Amino acid sequence: MEIDRRDPAPVRPDSVVGVDLGIKSSAVLSTGEVIANPRHLDVALRELRRLGRQAARRIGPDRRTRQAPSARWRKTQARIRRLHTAVANARRDGLHKLSTRLVRTHGVFVLEDLHVAGMIRNRRLARHVAGVGMGELRRQITYKAGWAGGRVHLADRWYPPSKTCSACGVVKAKLRLSERTFHCDQCGFTLDRDLNVARDLAALVDEVAGGMSSPSCGATRNEPDGNPYKTRTTRATGTATGRPTRSTPRRKATAHDMVSHVS
Repeated sequence: MEIDRRDPAPVRPDSVVGVDLGIKSSAVLSTGEVIANPRHLDVALRELRRLGRQAARRIGPDRRTRQAPSARWRKTQARIRRLHTAVANARRDGLHKLSTRLVRTHGVFVLEDLHVAGMIRNRRLARHVAGVGMGELRRQITYKAGWAGGRVHLADRWYPPSKTCSACGVVKAKLRLSERTFHCDQCGFTLDRDLNVARDLAALVDEVAGGMSSPSCGATRNEPDGNPYKTRTTRATGTATGRPTRSTPRRKATAHDMVSHVS
């Protein structure tokens, strides 16, 4: 069916906020607000393990002997499904409330273009990444901002906001994941790692708007040939597919290359 939506305009339509998604905290905003991770799945894991052991002690289906599952096994499986449904509903409800509150407060959002599918392949972080719902939060903010007249910008996947100082802009060569406090060796600036990432994301839009003809980040410029931060595979000269390479100077990346607009 077709309906006419009348979503309220943001309270601060000109406010730019960077959103850093994580595991310890669901999101850290450039304004300094930290949204804690409710960890719905971790809370229900104890009951899920107990029901799993209970189901293992009962007679389940067997295709080889055509054994039909017992009524108690079916009952336990139904309780497991209900618990998983309750966890999914609680996670979805929390994400909807968070995304709605952000869209009704701010007008411009800057998020990272995270490769969530690749992050889930890590067996140590898969359950925690899936439990946060990073992709779902980004999807909700994108379409709700369109309803309210806001804008969403995605930082380039190869842009290193965690290594960039939000005060002076110097990029560190190395930064371990265990270092939760960012310390700049150039200017001595010290800040929480996640908050530093959120401020770097918010600053991207200001830099792009300053270099364009329109402050709304809607103007266009000539796009570079490829991603300047993307890793490229080269082969040795003389091989089957190798070609002589030319020493051409590398174009310096600008702030416009680091952020893309999502309508």
